[in-house]
Amino acid sequence: MTALQPVRGTRDLIGEDFRRHHAVGEAARHVSALYGFEEWATPVFEDTRVFARGLGDSSDVVMKEMYTFEDRGGDSLTLRPEMTAGVCRALVSNGLTQSNLPRKVFYAGPMFRYERPQKGRYRQFHQIGIEVLGAAEPLADAEVIACGWDILVALGVSEGTVLEINTLGDAQSRDAYRAALVAYFDAHREALSQDSRVRLEKNPLRILDSKDEGDRAIVAGAPLIGDHLSPAAAAFYAAVKGYLAGFGVPFRENPRIVRGLDYYSHTAFEFVTDRLGAQGTVMAGGRYNGLVEEMGGPATPSVGWAAGMERLAMLLPEAPEAPRAVAVIPAGDAAEGPAIEVLRELRAAGVAAEIGYRGNLKRRMERANKSGAFAAVIIGDAEIAEGNVVVRDLLEGTQDKVPRTEMLRALAETAGGLEAMQAVITEMVADQMAEQAGQTP
Repeated sequence: MTALQPVRGTRDLIGEDFRRHHAVGEAARHVSALYGFEEWATPVFEDTRVFARGLGDSSDVVMKEMYTFEDRGGDSLTLRPEMTAGVCRALVSNGLTQSNLPRKVFYAGPMFRYERPQKGRYRQFHQIGIEVLGAAEPLADAEVIACGWDILVALGVSEGTVLEINTLGDAQSRDAYRAALVAYFDAHREALSQDSRVRLEKNPLRILDSKDEGDRAIVAGAPLIGDHLSPAAAAFYAAVKGYLAGFGVPFRENPRIVRGLDYYSHTAFEFVTDRLGAQGTVMAGGRYNGLVEEMGGPATPSVGWAAGMERLAMLLPEAPEAPRAVAVIPAGDAAEGPAIEVLRELRAAGVAAEIGYRGNLKRRMERANKSGAFAAVIIGDAEIAEGNVVVRDLLEGTQDKVPRTEMLRALAETAGGLEAMQAVITEMVADQMAEQAGQTP
């Protein structure tokens, strides 16, 4: 029988791949928490209308890429292609639109799009993202961007990554810009792709996102939004740039960054790198002021970004090391009971510990070395009788017999113990200081 393989466009996260993926998520959780973001988790699939309304029926995601199916009850459901729409739906569904705004939300999880798999892009992929829901001020835009920058710094991938920003203006600016785009693209109608001719009728800003080479040549000469900004929109953009300087976030302006949906306004931005070939965008976002309304809620100005975890994981300078454990090794059947007691003691203290299920002492030691354990605790008949254990430093190749009560301290003094037992060492030092303080006359 032929061995089954992952579905095209999906992959297993195992070993180094998983450790890279996990490191991205944990760094993002930590930094976003420092900024006051609360993590939310929404369903992996939603009513199709959440995305069809939220993303616009002229977008490539809705037209070509969504995994949509009818369930047994006849309802149309869609695997989420992104999470912003789901977060906005959750805000409305849970009655959170009338109090305690703004809401600062962090999320992480799998998304699904039917597109051609390529480097750093899969049909099941993962994103981290943040949204500030219910804040109209330019300071919110800058802080969202600053949080993204600090996550990139924490991951060690900020070098070689550049923040590019633009403004989409307010409604007045966009109306003037839309009219200028229609006039320009209408003059080039015959040279546009069929998809862009449809976009010209429905939403001309979507043409600016076209991947068609012929369209891109025409787009190069299209009008710029900066020439159509109202005074209020220009002031908003200037304020965002001023706040970014205050946060210490470097940036460059790119007038070609756009968002084609009507509810996007003001700030649009992307973090781009030249280290991933054609797939250079690692984080992108902007301000959107109508998406919560699309979900049935009140007008709720918001801003946020999303980042592909796969691409960020590829940028990590090196994969995090696998965590090292203590190997507990019973020397003989009679030692298995005491070995289990040691296992429980170590795990209760927060120390990763493993035990081999079979084999003599030599075989178990070989497996302990291959597993990457930093130390072994060996228990035989003599140790049981004496109330001792043997602590072997697997990195240095040395060992000592110590009283069972001194086991944790001996493990902490091995070559790998300082890093592997950091939390335990901190607690031991605190206990020692408290004991000394109690003895002070």
